[in-house]
Amino acid sequence: MNLEPIQILWVDDEVDLLKPHILFLLDKGYRITPCNNGLEAIDLVEKNHFEAVLLDENMPGLSGLETLSLIKGKQPKLPVIMVTKNEEEHIMEDAIGSKISDYLIKPVNPNQILLSLKKNLLHKNLIAEKTTRNYQQEFRKISMELMDLSTAEEWAAFYQKMIFWELELESLVDPGMMEIFESQIKEANSLFSKFISKSYENWMNDSTAAPELSHTIFKNKVKPLLKENKPTLLLVIDNLRMDQWKTIEPLLTDFYQKEKEETYYSILPTATQYARNALFSGCTPLKISELYPQWWKNDTDEGGKNLFEKDLLQAQLKRLNIDGKMSYHKITNLKNGKLLAKSLSNHKDEKLTAVVYNFVDMISHAKSEMEIIKELASDNKAYRSLTASWFKNSPLFELLSEARKLDFQLIITTDHGTINVVQPVEVVGDKESSVNLRYKTGRSLTFPAKKVFAIDKPERIQLPKINLNSTYIFALDYNYFVYPKNYHHFATLFNNSYQHGGISMEEIIIPFVVLQPKK
Repeated sequence: MNLEPIQILWVDDEVDLLKPHILFLLDKGYRITPCNNGLEAIDLVEKNHFEAVLLDENMPGLSGLETLSLIKGKQPKLPVIMVTKNEEEHIMEDAIGSKISDYLIKPVNPNQILLSLKKNLLHKNLIAEKTTRNYQQEFRKISMELMDLSTAEEWAAFYQKMIFWELELESLVDPGMMEIFESQIKEANSLFSKFISKSYENWMNDSTAAPELSHTIFKNKVKPLLKENKPTLLLVIDNLRMDQWKTIEPLLTDFYQKEKEETYYSILPTATQYARNALFSGCTPLKISELYPQWWKNDTDEGGKNLFEKDLLQAQLKRLNIDGKMSYHKITNLKNGKLLAKSLSNHKDEKLTAVVYNFVDMISHAKSEMEIIKELASDNKAYRSLTASWFKNSPLFELLSEARKLDFQLIITTDHGTINVVQPVEVVGDKESSVNLRYKTGRSLTFPAKKVFAIDKPERIQLPKINLNSTYIFALDYNYFVYPKNYHHFATLFNNSYQHGGISMEEIIIPFVVLQPKK
């Protein structure tokens, strides 16, 4: 029983007959204020703090629905449980449309009332208690499982399990469980970094040992889905982490049915220039630089590094003998997104409509430069919330709604994810070294060996050389690279920002989702 009774207003023109129910609720820790008409109820709601209202639908004078409307006008979030003898459908619809919390049909017994109150008032507490209990039980299993993970498939399944628990725990008021989870995910990322450092070179040179990677995903996963009489929309949302996908997924359920949800592994560096070019070309970065030197730019070259994605995609389609119409669209601003949504019907006869949407990438990069974005995306929970809010109000949401109407099959994926970095690592390099925060390439790099995955012969992991003595280094865990010049300024500037290019589950294990339009 609570030390402070829960205050309930019960409005019923026959409230005097409900004394047994009221006594029952009093015994359960509720304090009931009885009221026999709507006008008095409105007055009581204005002058008192109630945590819920039990409201009779059929009352003389001000009806239950009229009373409900006035209560919601004054206290929009106050839970109202409608109690009525009337089972007519339009009454239920009117009540539900007015945002009631529950609907009970008379006669009701005390336990029904109690259950409804618990469901609406104690719902979050009951869920929190169960979630905490379940995670406590799972914690030891997760710790033991971590020690035995040895394959890419096992790591991907483990990461998805951790995302499930993160989303479950994020609603808890008590931060204790989330702190325990965060320590566990940090331990996991440390072990994952060792796993990638040990396995990656073998993957890039032996396809039979490798999981699905950036340069194989189109051939192995997209191509089999392309059909003659079914348009396919391939949507690459830049920088979309698996947890962000899980956050926006519910927003699509009204018009798309999920057919398949898988993961694949981004290549290194987990950066747009490398991973997305590999996705569209079906080639490793080294192979792109050899086959299509006119379309490849190294880190130190002038100009944009992803200006030829359409050309690379067309070349891959030709190599794979995929015929039929295709188009490619890169959306980098609100206007272009709206234009594509309005003109999508012009593409319904295409076999493949490829769309790159850059907004999530803008969020992550802007976070290190704009204080307002730092406030909005201060941690993973806020980052997910910001992504969902953008998605719900973006032209992309409009585009996908239109795609469903036009019967487009939908594939949602990304090129890589991001991680919130918190530990600066000093790296020394010459003027030709790259400037990225999670990976660097150059010929004169000095770095703490235990904090990086270093490759002194880039061709061993299918990366091109900038010069004869090029080295690549990749940040592990939650580290980010800072040069000695103005070290403290840049260490502070980029601390707690979202970056990519290095090795973490968040950057490397990314979603590949197939959805079919609902009829």
